[in-house]
Amino acid sequence: MTDKPSVIRETDDEARRLARGLLRSARYVALAVLDPETGFPVVSRVLLGTDTDGSAVILVSALSAHTRALKNDPRASLLAGVPGKGDPLAHPRVTVQCLAEAIDRDSPEHGRLRARFIARHPKSGLYIDFGDFGFFRLVPQSASLNGGFGRAYLLTGEDFRIVAPEAGDIAGNESEALQDLAKMAPDLANAIATAKCGQKPGKWAFCGLDMAGIDLICGDSLIRYEFSSLITRRKDLLSALTNTEKPIP
Repeated sequence: MTDKPSVIRETDDEARRLARGLLRSARYVALAVLDPETGFPVVSRVLLGTDTDGSAVILVSALSAHTRALKNDPRASLLAGVPGKGDPLAHPRVTVQCLAEAIDRDSPEHGRLRARFIARHPKSGLYIDFGDFGFFRLVPQSASLNGGFGRAYLLTGEDFRIVAPEAGDIAGNESEALQDLAKMAPDLANAIATAKCGQKPGKWAFCGLDMAGIDLICGDSLIRYEFSSLITRRKDLLSALTNTEKPIP
């Protein structure tokens, strides 16, 4: 008996780049958790942030059903990818299976994630400090990518992780690095958005930075620009953004 050909393609760098971009550029995602009383999956919509290691971050109320579910069972799935015109199934989307980690409000990590989340979602500043709101890091374990018809891939958690091969000063100085960029090259964000990411001109601003890339925001639009290689030192950041290379993983 002849084996049927697999519908799953071999995961390559292009697939990894697409999956990471879908997750890191998402303003919101569908979040699936397990109801602690019935065991049934429950799906809701949440705003999405990211951590510098590639993990997803959500800000949720202690009163919500998905918060209670995550505290009972840390397993969760995210669906990222916004349909465009025409057939919604023809547009890329990624489902990421994650393990949730609650963030202590008194930890230094909370302050860092708070700053990153507000930069990405400015209106969240109205309620982010309410006593019943808190963060979960959703650490990717595996993923299923559908890049459109006939483009299905399976990914691992490692495909989303951002790990530096050497120590540097980017990770601990994100805010200062972004401020320096704004001073040295005030028009750079708009140039990156238009020339390298194919967006229309606007009031683009950098809103997040990690060793693998930089996030840009303009109103309700959020995009991701990936560096051609990991950047660990602040002194290399400007040249990474002004080079003419096509971004690759």
